[in-house]
Amino acid sequence: MEKEIDFSCYTSIKIGPVKNVRLIENIEILQKDIFLIGGGNNLLISPNPPPLAMLSKKFDFIKENSDTLHVGAATLSGKLLSYAKKHNIGGFELLYKLPGTLGGIVKMNAGLKEFCISDNLKSVLTRKGWLEKKDIDFSYRNSNIGGVIYEILFEKRVGFDYKKLEIFKNMRKNQPSKPSAGSCFKNPQNDYAGRLLELVGFKGKKIGNVAFSDVHSNFLVNLGGGTYDDAITLIKEAQKAVLEKFDVKLELEIKIV
Repeated sequence: MEKEIDFSCYTSIKIGPVKNVRLIENIEILQKDIFLIGGGNNLLISPNPPPLAMLSKKFDFIKENSDTLHVGAATLSGKLLSYAKKHNIGGFELLYKLPGTLGGIVKMNAGLKEFCISDNLKSVLTRKGWLEKKDIDFSYRNSNIGGVIYEILFEKRVGFDYKKLEIFKNMRKNQPSKPSAGSCFKNPQNDYAGRLLELVGFKGKKIGNVAFSDVHSNFLVNLGGGTYDDAITLIKEAQKAVLEKFDVKLELEIKIV
């Protein structure tokens, strides 16, 4: 079963072609050349991507057990945050304005500052079965989880923390409102990608209709009608400038497909 997706509407940066995407209904072995998309929030899709697939609505669910939350990997972050607020469950406050599906968020260990989605994770379901947190190598914006994540178990902590939610709201006040793929680069150790980009003159710098935001230097934004080529050229120029001036190789946080 396939679904036609216009990636210029589907992705958060509003760039990409119209392509058929295969819907995954069951746990299976995917061909190595297939790229799995989630909510499209940190993706830059080229005009000619590899074959694409996504989890179907079968993997969009939240089930509450005595001491865990069982969440489908296709569940949107906003849905889980709303559920946590309604049912007074803590540990998910960081999902505020952290868009995407839970599978992608867990796989890249998304978060903000020192807070990560893996903080209260128990295990994930992959094709090989349930994988415990102790057997996963989580690091800054990364994990070594291989293959597709289908389902996730989180610890259930009583008490939604509204003070922590307010902290995350304040942390995200400097995020631009224009269409964006989120943070373009990972922060180098003991530094910030946005600081380096600003020092080499890339805050607000644009090529065509894609720019590094004048609100936050590390956010790649679409000013309207931006193209994949615009984005790739700007990314490469930024990496080159930072490398030449600071001898720091900026590593991508967004996924280029």
